[in-house]
Amino acid sequence: MAFPGPTRDLLELDGSHGEGGGQILRTALTLSLVTGRPFRLAKIRAKRKPPGLRPQHLACVRGAEAVSASSSEGAARGASELVFRPGPVKPGEYVLDVGTAGSTTLLLQCLFFPLALAGGGQLVLRGGTHVPKSPPYHYLSWVWLPVMSAYGLHGKLQLRYAGFHPAGAGEFRAIISPNNLPPNRVDLPTRGTLRDVQVTSFVAGLPLEIAERQGRAAVVALRARGILSDAENLPLPSTRSQGTAVFILAEFENTLAGFSALGAKGRQAELVGREAADALARFMESGGVVDTHLGDQLLLPAALLAAGRLGPSSPATTRYVAAEVTPHLETHAWVLQQFLPVAIDVTPAGEVTVGPRAG
Repeated sequence: MAFPGPTRDLLELDGSHGEGGGQILRTALTLSLVTGRPFRLAKIRAKRKPPGLRPQHLACVRGAEAVSASSSEGAARGASELVFRPGPVKPGEYVLDVGTAGSTTLLLQCLFFPLALAGGGQLVLRGGTHVPKSPPYHYLSWVWLPVMSAYGLHGKLQLRYAGFHPAGAGEFRAIISPNNLPPNRVDLPTRGTLRDVQVTSFVAGLPLEIAERQGRAAVVALRARGILSDAENLPLPSTRSQGTAVFILAEFENTLAGFSALGAKGRQAELVGREAADALARFMESGGVVDTHLGDQLLLPAALLAAGRLGPSSPATTRYVAAEVTPHLETHAWVLQQFLPVAIDVTPAGEVTVGPRAG
């Protein structure tokens, strides 16, 4: 991937802006690699306890350096300031270890777009695949990646081992294709008719009976709300990691949505199943076209489309309705507009419009 001209001055970013979490760093790394714009991020994760860089965030910095000729200053555990200077992204195959139960899925989302625009590549990612505060592997495989194809971005995921908190030790391969010609627009005004709901209950290193209880509870809870579904109960391959999860895939006429819940030591399996079912029920009661996670995650490819980074496109706009306007979504929109000449409008009702910035 060629840089768009000489390296420019450092872009100054305030890591305490909005929700003040790690998403600011991950999005900045992605866009720095795509645009060639270096940045300085101060007050990193200022609104988190503890603040500063944690191992999972350092893994994203090291991953960005591994796939490119980039360098950083200040990348240390607990650091509150970081300077990142991007170099050209190099297509290839990379093995990256997040460590313990750090999120491999967030690392993939950080590196996916730069590699796709550079001509593709392969990532073997090791760490946590089903951990709190990040999308589980199956959300990326069954929802996020299929939706990315609307932007001409394609890939394939292959799970080898599941990694749950606290042991981690998961692994999956991501095969990232070169981006295709982009659409002229992505317009999702309604989600359309609910076509199918599939409950999948997983266990790793634990009796399958737990998965059966989780899945049965989810199906019963959905049926009580008038939503019919079937459950599939599956063991996940693992090494030393133990855990459980429920994932509900909802297929609508115009989009996909995913809802998940993770088990924990001492937590009843039935509660896990009902938690995932309750999340789908809340979505059905909302006016959202895409689920809460996708409402945030669509912003990045939409902004790349609007900025012309995916290829020639006109009018290069994206419109959809998010199920919820979260601080995470608003902060993500702010970071994108620091790097790219795009306008992102989010109404209180969750109507999102992303397009080229006027002038």
